[in-house]
Amino acid sequence: MRRRSFLAALAVVPLAACTEGGGTGVDDDSIGFTTGDGSVLIIPGDERRPAPELTGETLDGEQLSTADHAGQMLLLNVWGSWCAPCRKEAPALVEVASQYPEVQFIGINTRDLDPAPARAFVRAFEVPYPNIYDPDGALLLEFGQLPPKAIPSTLVIDESGRVAARILGEVTAATLAGVIDDVRGAA
Repeated sequence: MRRRSFLAALAVVPLAACTEGGGTGVDDDSIGFTTGDGSVLIIPGDERRPAPELTGETLDGEQLSTADHAGQMLLLNVWGSWCAPCRKEAPALVEVASQYPEVQFIGINTRDLDPAPARAFVRAFEVPYPNIYDPDGALLLEFGQLPPKAIPSTLVIDESGRVAARILGEVTAATLAGVIDDVRGAA
């Protein structure tokens, strides 16, 4: 009974996450997801902390671990098929993924309690990179100190496996390319 109530509460979160205002600052320690404001935080090289190892099943049913990409810059994008800003930013992510083949893009699909809409999203936007299915957001909790609190959120992990940047909210191709270049230059 308790689990059912928890899952019912989670079903409401997606709607609130994309429409609720406030609590979007980088230093905001509130719990839960908020609306992103597009803020970008690039962490200086000497202040970066190790990123957690994320392992899960992709929307294609394959196992994926970020550890499989050790020594490579990673870009992790947190999204949901129900999220309008996620749909709006998807073409930018696809564009930048093709411009930076040396960067491994990985999507983290969250709050989709059924993977079918997420698979449809990937097909519709021709997303070329793998997407881990994380319906309850458990993988996101691994980030502790610098969580991807908004949906969508994007994290950049440098070649040394450290969290190097975070973008809260919808991202444009220009911003995303700029962040990748800045992280590369600050490593």
